[in-house]
Amino acid sequence: MTKTHYPQFISELIGTFFMVFFGCGSIMMFQVQPEIIDPLGIPFAFGAAVMMMIYTFGHISGAHFNPAVTLAFWVIKKFPAKKILGYFSAQFSGAALAMLALNYIWQYTDNDFGMTKTLLEPEVALLVEVIISFCLMLVIAAVATDSRAEGQMAGLAIGTTIALCALIAGPLTGASMNPARSILPAIAEGDFHQLWIYIIGPFVGCSLGALTYNFVRCDFDSENDSDVGCC
Repeated sequence: MTKTHYPQFISELIGTFFMVFFGCGSIMMFQVQPEIIDPLGIPFAFGAAVMMMIYTFGHISGAHFNPAVTLAFWVIKKFPAKKILGYFSAQFSGAALAMLALNYIWQYTDNDFGMTKTLLEPEVALLVEVIISFCLMLVIAAVATDSRAEGQMAGLAIGTTIALCALIAGPLTGASMNPARSILPAIAEGDFHQLWIYIIGPFVGCSLGALTYNFVRCDFDSENDSDVGCC
């Protein structure tokens, strides 16, 4: 790890900060002043925040903003092991700073810091988190690792995926897909009894999503319409 990595770490910190600040902040605002924000806007707050930060920092750090995404890229050998600790530290630090800022803003109100929780049976909630994390990483792997995908549309594709997953799975599990997004609100709230779901689910789902796309991708030869190098 060298000083040349510091801009990447700072980018991950800032990007994760704004993802949590706007995403969890929209949940907290709804809890405190429900007349101001429509609950259907919450999924799009998460999606738009991630999309905005991808276009800002994607060319610097790859715009992971998610420890499960970082680990998934390492699993498919698209990310060096020597930078994992730095990325994890930056992502969790960004989420922690966002929680501090949100707590300062809403410190005298009744809210749960936007923590993820579920009324489903634990194994069902875990399955939901694995599925939506799988979907998210499948899209990320496509636009980030395959030159045939429309890379310039990465922010829109990933942001839309997050919004759609959160729209459907939000009422079921809170639609975490991101351990940093769940761990820090749980710490702020002091409630850890369901946290394992939001650690295991995203890590497993994202790794499976990356492995699946890595398996099904093919090198396509457009000149003779043949697939080259497929398993």
